[in-house]
Amino acid sequence: MDSFISKVVKDVISKNTTIKNCVFVLPSQRACVFLKKELVESTTSSFMLPKIISIENYIQELADINLIDTTQLLFEFYSIYKENLAQELVEPFETFSQWATIALHDFNEIDSYLVNSKDLFSNLKDVKKIEYWFQDKTPSKLAVNYLQFFEHLDKLYNLLYQKLKKNKFGYQGLIYREAVNNLEYYIENNSDKHKVFIGFNALNKAEEVIFQELLNNNLASIYWDSNPNLFNNSNEAGFFLRKYKTAWAYYKTAPFLWIDETILEEKNIEFIGAPKNISQIKYAGELLSKLENYQNTALVLADENLLALTLNSLPNSVKNINITMGYPLKDIPFSNLFEKLFKLHLNQEKFNKQAQHQFYYKDVLNLLNDPFLNKLHGDVLQKIVAKLKSENTIFLSKKAIEDCVSNLEKEQLADILLLFTFSSNVNTIIKQCSNLIMALKNYVEGVDKEYLYRFYTVFKQLETLNVSYNHISNLKTLTKFYNQILNNEKLAFQGEPLKGLQLMGMLETRALDFETVIITSVNEGVLPGSKNDNSFLPFDVKKYFKMPTYQEKDAIFSYHFQRLLQRAKNVYLIYNTESDGYGAGEKSRFLTQLEINKSSIKKTIINPKVQKPEEILLQIEKTSEVIGKLQAVFTKGISPSALATYIYNPISFYEQKVLEIRDDDEVEETIAANTMGSVIHDVLEQLYKPFVGVFLSKENIGQMQQKTPELLIKFFEKHYKKGNIETGKNKLIFEVCKNHINRFLKQELQSINKGNRLKIIALEAELSSKITIEGIGFPINLRGIVDRIDELNGITRIIDYKTGKVEAKQLKMEDFSVISEDYKYTKAMQVMLYSFMYTANIQSKLGELESGIISFKNLNAGFLKMNFSEKPRGIDSHVSEERINDFMNEIKTIIKEILNPDIPFIQKEDLPF
Repeated sequence: MDSFISKVVKDVISKNTTIKNCVFVLPSQRACVFLKKELVESTTSSFMLPKIISIENYIQELADINLIDTTQLLFEFYSIYKENLAQELVEPFETFSQWATIALHDFNEIDSYLVNSKDLFSNLKDVKKIEYWFQDKTPSKLAVNYLQFFEHLDKLYNLLYQKLKKNKFGYQGLIYREAVNNLEYYIENNSDKHKVFIGFNALNKAEEVIFQELLNNNLASIYWDSNPNLFNNSNEAGFFLRKYKTAWAYYKTAPFLWIDETILEEKNIEFIGAPKNISQIKYAGELLSKLENYQNTALVLADENLLALTLNSLPNSVKNINITMGYPLKDIPFSNLFEKLFKLHLNQEKFNKQAQHQFYYKDVLNLLNDPFLNKLHGDVLQKIVAKLKSENTIFLSKKAIEDCVSNLEKEQLADILLLFTFSSNVNTIIKQCSNLIMALKNYVEGVDKEYLYRFYTVFKQLETLNVSYNHISNLKTLTKFYNQILNNEKLAFQGEPLKGLQLMGMLETRALDFETVIITSVNEGVLPGSKNDNSFLPFDVKKYFKMPTYQEKDAIFSYHFQRLLQRAKNVYLIYNTESDGYGAGEKSRFLTQLEINKSSIKKTIINPKVQKPEEILLQIEKTSEVIGKLQAVFTKGISPSALATYIYNPISFYEQKVLEIRDDDEVEETIAANTMGSVIHDVLEQLYKPFVGVFLSKENIGQMQQKTPELLIKFFEKHYKKGNIETGKNKLIFEVCKNHINRFLKQELQSINKGNRLKIIALEAELSSKITIEGIGFPINLRGIVDRIDELNGITRIIDYKTGKVEAKQLKMEDFSVISEDYKYTKAMQVMLYSFMYTANIQSKLGELESGIISFKNLNAGFLKMNFSEKPRGIDSHVSEERINDFMNEIKTIIKEILNPDIPFIQKEDLPF
């Protein structure tokens, strides 16, 4: 297959004996590289390569104006805006930048299409055109502001144009307009060079004027890549070429190069529907893995946002790749570091903590856990993180952070600790960011170093611009502008442009041909693009002034699509089968048009193979080392809660008792349930401690009620450390705790007032008891702490406090075998074990005994007792020696199972939590 460029080269050589006097102009830099290759391969003799240039660079030469950087252009625009508008109308830079980018885009189109700006802006604010807005005699403030905005826009456009032109810099549209103005001079002084324009389609008005003038002066040739189908009026792809062929005076007498009528061999075209973006890209990777080589293969991303996903989905067989798209800075991991840093200081302002020099703990931890900072001094940073979590402080000062480490470690962290002190001068902040990058550069390698350098150039550019213009006056503006740069700027790839797979966007395919073409995201709204257009110029105004609208853009992409497929042999068109909820995003109409014209298209709908993973429950064998560890645990002492953990999930028991894995400390911004439970337990212990061994009176309860608030504060300070309990949700939790205790004391008082005699026997009593189990060669030590043992009207009660909700049915048990089968009975198991340990330690004969729970979320139910009755509504709460023995037989069975080397730890299915 002869490519379009190959045919052009042959034709030019056949017509020009002195090819070095030609200047080749192409749509893109990549096309220039392919043209050089064709020229070199077209002859065996040595010769001087002619000048080969992209259209953008050619127009800059013609205009004698350099292209200005987009960031610098925005700064320059704001300078003019501030200097020429009344002070009360001037907006802050961060607000200005949001609409200025749209205005600059409009300026670019106005100039590219040589629109008379005076007429256009006059038209926009023409009262007759918009008078229907003013239904009332007095126009609204909104309408007046809108009109004034366009008056200002007209003024700003002209001032910006003149200033840029004077400095020999310009945006692309300005360069085009000046190129047209300079055309006559250029023609007079460059008549010795013949210009060859290759592979163009949709020209802006300035390009049309330039091309026609050069053609009419016999200084140029144009090679269009077309075929007879494009000149069918119903084909939107040929809209521009039909227009040029009929409207340009040059083509009244000269031939139109070319309408390629070559009969091409049959193509293999396949439509592939895939759900979601990831399936499309993964399937494209599968297609590539089946190819023998990639020398004449293009993977075209209609949606360039999928570049990162694509790079991670290419098969290992792709050794060489040429990428013309840049990698967005916002997708680079390093961008998060400065986002975290700016957020740290912005939230300090948001929470009004500048005076105290304090930072929100989440922002501090996010920054200290950043992977790039941890390349510097990871061990020391993690030491600080652990200390800060343990102290439970919501707002942290720089000194609090420094106090977590030694003086030597503080010196090591000097660069990082400086980040917690930001100057009020933005230029100093920018320099701090640059210095941080310099500090990191020796700790990274490979592609990470490229990331660092790209961000270093970003901050250096910001520093230079802000020194010159001084528009960024605070951190908030700097952050907005930084994010704007991340969204717009890209990291360029370097590679061998003529070797291996070509990965490109749709516009990069101009003038190029490939044998195998894979295009992804062939969906409406992507190819062709959506009708949304960020512009201040209404559709009808654009049509009137012959500026491009979505209709022309559809025609452009239709041409690129059809032209790319024209000489390809194998075409794979992948689209997303999942449209959004509003009906948008369906299969592209370009595919439907192909179906109408070609019947032999293979259509495939793919779905990723979702393999249901075999649910293999985690199983851990009990090796001799595990049994040895278990023996040590049971010899030292096993608590009821540990046995409850085994019943809940044996794997959790293994992790806690054998591996000794503990939950990592976390800062409690809101008081956790276990903290609340610890506080209530400690307060009740302190309240009742002075009255152990005596019968309680109502005066005693009154004393307790008075002490409750101060004890609550004391124990919240102990368990919640430096956490705030004065405001918000924590204040509510504090009040809930106070309410729980006051309601409980009120119940105790009511009981005493009814004549009940209540004596506290013990509080937070440490109980233990050794038992022997047949078949186990060492004694088992049971231990636990019971919250309260008391005597009510002669009956001894074993009481466990629960701040969660417990119901009576959870303590009803006529058969102890259910303990090992259902986790909900572990609360009953707990109080029964306390009963066993209590009875094992008393010397006297066992009197009447009850055990149970006081649930603070179910206080109305009072003391919830163990109930052994077999009847549905029966009550039998007596904890007898016989019942304790039956219960202990079941406990021994559970312990034997834990210590049996032949029974592995097996993860339980359907855990309740």
